[in-house]
Amino acid sequence: RMTSHNMTWISYPSKNLAFISPEEIEAFIASQNIISRFMHCYIAFFVPTGLITGTCILIVFIKNYLQYKTIENLDLFLLHFTISNIIMIFLSFTVISRPDYLQATQLTCNVLSFFFNFSYFNAQYVLILTLLILLLKRFPPRTALSKATQRPMLCVGFVLTYSFCLSLTEAVLVGTDNYHLETDCQLDPLFARPEYEIIKFTFGFGIPSFLQILCIAVLFAKEVPAEAPALKLHIRTYPAAYIISITIFICHLFYNIMILFRTTFKSQKSAGTPKNELVMNIAEIVLFCESCASLLFILCFHKPCK
Repeated sequence: RMTSHNMTWISYPSKNLAFISPEEIEAFIASQNIISRFMHCYIAFFVPTGLITGTCILIVFIKNYLQYKTIENLDLFLLHFTISNIIMIFLSFTVISRPDYLQATQLTCNVLSFFFNFSYFNAQYVLILTLLILLLKRFPPRTALSKATQRPMLCVGFVLTYSFCLSLTEAVLVGTDNYHLETDCQLDPLFARPEYEIIKFTFGFGIPSFLQILCIAVLFAKEVPAEAPALKLHIRTYPAAYIISITIFICHLFYNIMILFRTTFKSQKSAGTPKNELVMNIAEIVLFCESCASLLFILCFHKPCK
């Protein structure tokens, strides 16, 4: 049974310690060191790479638009994806204080969480649109779906609206009861109701992953017309989206498994152990590393950016 809406009882295991042996103290110090090293590695290598790469992609797309006065559907979706990931990288600066947490009011933490979720959902669903566009490049467009994707601004508008509604739902589930109180802030707040993690998993991983797998399965399984290029040639022509899709699935799987573990602990009126907290922190940094890596893949493998 889910816990009540009052989540004031919860706190991070590292903030509520009752050590009974020197071994536990050593294990706790070791886990804090690991989190700190992960954070320093991410800030030193991934953040500059992600921000420089993202800026380069924006410059390329803007220059191409100014030169040709038009932007391809695929480029528009990848531009949307790039902007979402740049916002994610800026929000990831909240990990700088690790192994400690950012100190903020619950209201400020909820606002940060809203923008984080908005970027997270945006990136997920615009990638599905990108895969759909590539699918329609390989198969002759006959359906109403193909007509819809020929209106890219409408598709982008739909993704923005859908992501906004999901993020707003998540913000409500974080709660507003103690908005003025100082708290340890994570972009997926620990003090959110258990339903927060369930919706995040369902709409931020379950449904998008199913749709991504479906697109790739159709690409491999569906019989192509005689005039269509070979599958290997198609993948070599548009490698960025497929590489990103695999990377996102692997990194988000790890992150979302940890999100579900957190829900399980909450339902048992527990915050888990310092080891659980360590793995959750690593999963969060891996998620941010994926945003940086995805931008690098666009720059290296998307033809207009090469």
